Amino acid sequence: MVNLLKSALCVSAILSTSLVAIPTMAEDSKMSEDLMTEKIGRAKSAAPASISDEATVVVDGKVVVEGSNGWTCMPDTFPDDGMPMCNDAVWMEMLTAMINKKDFTATKIGISYMLQGDRGAGVSNSDPYHPDPKNADDYTETGPHLMIIVPKAMLEGITDDPSSGGPYVMWKDTPYVHIMVPVADK
Repeated sequence: MVNLLKSALCVSAILSTSLVAIPTMAEDSKMSEDLMTEKIGRAKSAAPASISDEATVVVDGKVVVEGSNGWTCMPDTFPDDGMPMCNDAVWMEMLTAMINKKDFTATKIGISYMLQGDRGAGVSNSDPYHPDPKNADDYTETGPHLMIIVPKAMLEGITDDPSSGGPYVMWKDTPYVHIMVPVADK
């Protein structure tokens, strides 16, 4: 009788643990699904729907939506910063070079949209590798904007002053130089 009671209690414990674990796994799956849906939505919010609706979406380095128009949208510019961007192939090539600290030379125009801006996640305007960009002397944040890569010769005459009120050059003396084009106030 004691052994039967122990067996019944053991089975009961296993069943109750299993029943608790199943909804928890389902809840985790639902949370993961909801989080992924949110990240995809945030990624696509970086560009007009005419671009982002058909774009590839990359989350945490993995393609989660296969696109068809040559654009790539991401929910974060830098890990977990919440600042989405959508890039053409030239921009993706430049970002890959920058991440890997490789040279990059613009031979044609590249476009990136950041229609959510980069509020709270700005950068040093001169150094993409600044160890503490928020405390850089030239820290800058930009509201909704476009970023345009052009061959260096085309940058002549454009200011590198973010407070000038119009387009400005970012990362001027680096291989990753580009034009920032504010499209709305911060």
